[in-house]
Amino acid sequence: MRLFAAIATGIVLLAAAPAPPRPPAPSAQPAVTWGVTPSTAKGPNGRPAFTYKLDPGAAVTDYVAVTNHSARPLTVNLYASDAFTTAQGGFDLLAGGQKPTDVGAWVRFTGGTVTVPSTSRLDIPFTLTVPGNATPGDHAGGIVASLATTSADAQGNHVAVDHRVGARIYLRVTGELQPALTVENLRVRHTGSLNPLAGGTLTATYTVRNTGNIRLAGQPTLAAAGPFGLGRRSVDAAALPEILPGGELTTTVRMTDVPPLFRLTTSSAVKPAAVGDQVLDPQPTAGTARVSVWAVPWPQLVLLALLALVGWVLIAARRRRTRQIARAVAAARAEGRAEASRETNNRQPDIDRAPRDAG
Repeated sequence: MRLFAAIATGIVLLAAAPAPPRPPAPSAQPAVTWGVTPSTAKGPNGRPAFTYKLDPGAAVTDYVAVTNHSARPLTVNLYASDAFTTAQGGFDLLAGGQKPTDVGAWVRFTGGTVTVPSTSRLDIPFTLTVPGNATPGDHAGGIVASLATTSADAQGNHVAVDHRVGARIYLRVTGELQPALTVENLRVRHTGSLNPLAGGTLTATYTVRNTGNIRLAGQPTLAAAGPFGLGRRSVDAAALPEILPGGELTTTVRMTDVPPLFRLTTSSAVKPAAVGDQVLDPQPTAGTARVSVWAVPWPQLVLLALLALVGWVLIAARRRRTRQIARAVAAARAEGRAEASRETNNRQPDIDRAPRDAG
């Protein structure tokens, strides 16, 4: 039997989308929908998430509202769990079968199962107790109301589906804050253009890890330069979503029209940015990583080779014409000298006979 846990991200986690509708069986139960939001003893107060700032050893009592929007009673499991950052930068909670070890383990309810009457809401109290040895910084999790159902897949197999709806918890434990992001596993590829008059595309993929103790967003930057800093360029990518302490995500930054200067030195940096109303003072340094990549200008080299070939052909043709002209001039001069010599020889006898005739 397979188990699927579905948690949608957002300010409030949403229930998993139902499977494509099928004609209901005669005994089929009507669909149920429910919501989970921060609340008070008298009802929700508009908070988007449970947000606290507490000292180690402190405790707080709060309320969560579970609202049943369905026309029949709803029984759900109510519990808290730890949050993590997905590889794509999403906010998610541990699967239902995983035991929390952080803020999810610090939340206590009076009972684990709640039955909410049809079209009604229950405001349920809970207590969050911070351990005395809790590390300073941000701890994230969520309160979940889950409903397990069984359905059949396309092959007729019975599948257990855990539909989960929840609200986020953001807890900051007082103490020294250490905001820090690092860039790891940087991989860069240069893709040349077939157009010799255009540059190529530089693609950088890397992992951004939150090695500090508070949740952070980030601003990625990619820079590239050829030998001796020639053709230096940089580009800012889209801002990263929040990364929880200890979390990481993979991002890709592209730079177009990069001149292929044989060997490029690339540098990827992520400048930490505050999340929500946080203030980073002083501003932490950016995490950076640097690698070199080959960017051989093959189209440009082919173009230069063709231009050199055309130039050589033109020069060779010019030299050939010059030699032909020189030979023609030389031949004409030789012919002229020969003609002059023949004319001289033809006049010489008359000159020799002239004195004898005079005598």
